This record gives sequence, structure tokens and C-alpha cells, in this order.
Amino acid sequence: MTDNKRLAFSIIQFLHDQLQSGTLSSDAQESLEVAVQCLETAFEVSTDDQSLAVPMTLPEIFTSATAKYSAQSQVNNNSTPNSPTEEQKAEAERLKSDGNDQMKVDNFAAAVEFYSKAIAINPQNAVYYCNRAAAYSKLGNYAGAVQDCERAISIDPNYSKAYGRMGLALASLNKHTEAVSYYKKALELDPDNDTYKTNLKIAEEKMDTSSPTAGLGGVDLAGLLSNPGFMNMASSLMNNPQVQQLMSGMMSGAYGGLGGGGAGGGGGAAPPPGAAPAAPSAAPAAPSAAAPGDLSRLIQAGQQFAQQMQQQNPELIEQLRSQMRNQTPSSGNEEQP
Repeated sequence: MTDNKRLAFSIIQFLHDQLQSGTLSSDAQESLEVAVQCLETAFEVSTDDQSLAVPMTLPEIFTSATAKYSAQSQVNNNSTPNSPTEEQKAEAERLKSDGNDQMKVDNFAAAVEFYSKAIAINPQNAVYYCNRAAAYSKLGNYAGAVQDCERAISIDPNYSKAYGRMGLALASLNKHTEAVSYYKKALELDPDNDTYKTNLKIAEEKMDTSSPTAGLGGVDLAGLLSNPGFMNMASSLMNNPQVQQLMSGMMSGAYGGLGGGGAGGGGGAAPPPGAAPAAPSAAPAAPSAAAPGDLSRLIQAGQQFAQQMQQQNPELIEQLRSQMRNQTPSSGNEEQP
């Protein structure tokens, strides 16, 4: 409460000085006199109590405070707060180089650590975020890669590599429509980049062909069938005795109805004893296009086949998915930091 009284005392003292200055009109003087009386009553302060006086008058305190404020504002206008020194910038660059070295030897977790340290020193460098996004993508942390690309773009809206890596991360999240827009922006900034052109074409194809029944686990089956790497891998898997045994058991037990069994199908049951022999079969009909119902049953059979494979041999399915991931554009067309 003493500080409040000292402040009130300083204000009253200031008002007294104004009253004695002789520069105020009679109405203004009368108003100030009323104000002084109100302050003295409210704070129980009297100008006779010199124990409440402070070394500086209120105008002197105000002048000193505004001078310090002006000086600080000038400093803030001439420099960026918390901007790194030249030594700190050099250290951040060294850490970035260490991160790049770790990327070359596929030590992606260590690369993330080095890039993060560089960001901590100089958080306004878009390259550090973009490089860490590449490391995150290699680790499968595509959400983290997207966030780092967004930060890099906010710092440098003309950084083509950030848009390209954003496209890779979004494509890995099966967000092909969004990936296309980022690849196009990357090409606007870097029109001669063949990597962006290739990835844009792949993303556009996936955007056109993707569907709920596109493939196992949401994989674009049409794209995979046109991928030589995947076809080689599939051929290798189909020669696996374990796979052959699994498919033989399923096809003989669960999908006999697909090949026919009706007239002329060759799959009908033998007539019971004593029954009249069946009439001779008609000549086989000429091949014709499959009916829509046949195609629907084929799709359903394929889905059931995939589900049974998953249930009976999940390790084999995981092997298949792993090999498919290794053939995605994000692995083959990634730029080095």
C-alpha cells in the first residue's frame, strides 16, 4: 500500500506544480483543485507528508521511462530478435552437412537428429526443414515430413525442393490429388527437373486409377501391373512353393463355381444310379465377353482370396506389402539433400 501512496503523492505533487505554474485557466485550476482533494481523501495522503516523496518527480520518471522505451524500440527495429550470430550459422551448416552424410549411408534417424539441432540454432533456414522432411519420409513418418515441408514453404515460398518433397510425402499418404498440385508448383519453379515431371505423371495416373477395389491394402493395382519391378517381384513370389500350395488349396476348395458347372461347362455331377443318361452336350458355344455378373463374382473372389491369404499367412502378405513399398515413386525418385 505504501507504493500506491507514493504514486498518489507524486501525482498530487505534479498537480500542485501545475496549479502554481500560472498557465492554467481559472476553470482548469478549479478542476485540478477538486482532483487533488479527491486523491488526498481516497489515498489518505497529504503533501505535508514528505516521507512519501521519491527522488524523482513524476515528469522526470516519465521522461526517463520513455527514453528507455525509444532506445529499445530502435534496437528492435534494427535487428531480428534471437537472430543467430555468424558463428552459430556456421555451426548450423556443419550440423546440416553431418545430417547429409548420415542420409548417404541410410542412417535416417541420426540425420533427423542433426537436422533438428541445426533448426534449433537457426529456425529460419528453410533448407534444414526440407532436409529433415526427406529423412522423415525415409523413416515412414510422412505426417512429420508434411509439417516440415509446410514450414519450409512458409519461410521460402519459392523453394522448389520443398514443394517436391511435399508431393512425395502426400503421395505416400495416398493423397494423390494434393500431391499433383505440389508437383505442379515445383515444376513452375524448376521447369527442367525430370524428377518432378516423373513423379507428377505417376501421381496423375494414380489419381485417375485409384478406387476402393484397386488392390491389396488400398494399393493401386493398375499402376502396379505396369510396374516392371513389381511384376518381377510377383513372378518370384508365384514361383514360391508356399504360395503355389496356398493358391492350389484355395482354388480347389472355395472357387469351383467360378469355372462353370452348368450346361456345357464340364463340371456337372455324375447322374445318380438308375437315372437316364444325360443328353449329349451341345457343341461348345463360341467365346463371348464375360457378363457383368461374372466380372462381379471375379472381383468378389479376388477380395475373398486376398482376405484368406491374410488370415492364413499374414507374414507372406507383409512380405508382399514390403516389396511393393520398395517400388513406390517416393523411394525411386527422391532427391538427395
